[in-house]
Amino acid sequence: MCSLERFKINLKSLAEEVTTLEYDLDNGFFESLDGSDLNSGSVHVSVSIRKATGFFELLYHTEGTVTVTCDRCLDDMDQPIETDSRFVVKLGTVNSEEGDVIIVDEDEGIIDTSWLIYESIVLAIPIKHVHAPGKCNPAMSQVLEELSADRSSDEESTQPVDPRWSKLAELNIKD
Repeated sequence: MCSLERFKINLKSLAEEVTTLEYDLDNGFFESLDGSDLNSGSVHVSVSIRKATGFFELLYHTEGTVTVTCDRCLDDMDQPIETDSRFVVKLGTVNSEEGDVIIVDEDEGIIDTSWLIYESIVLAIPIKHVHAPGKCNPAMSQVLEELSADRSSDEESTQPVDPRWSKLAELNIKD
């Protein structure tokens, strides 16, 4: 398990110049977050915090790999990610989010960035998770191919073709 305390930033103690923080995240980070869909990975995060009049600008650069489940064979696979994120943080009366602006209680002045980092990692993962060609689990690929072939041949033989699709298919025929 990883202590998430190091991801809490005291905004009121920051100097006027740009502050840079570096984090190397491992499996412990993902396991420490409640409700996390990711359980493992190796990610480097660089945070640049610029203090301006009335707000703070947090720029994140995230790069590394996370382990996700392949959509085709259901085996784990390493998914490379790289992303840049920008957050604007202001001090206010209560903690809240208003659009792209995060409001942090002025009395406390501390922002927990662990969930922001996690969300930027998750949003960098492509929607489709599939191994490179030939890298999927061969046994599962064979079963998938057999079931797909059976289903498509059954559907084709039992279901009549909608005439609207027939007309569209004729457009695809080239002389």
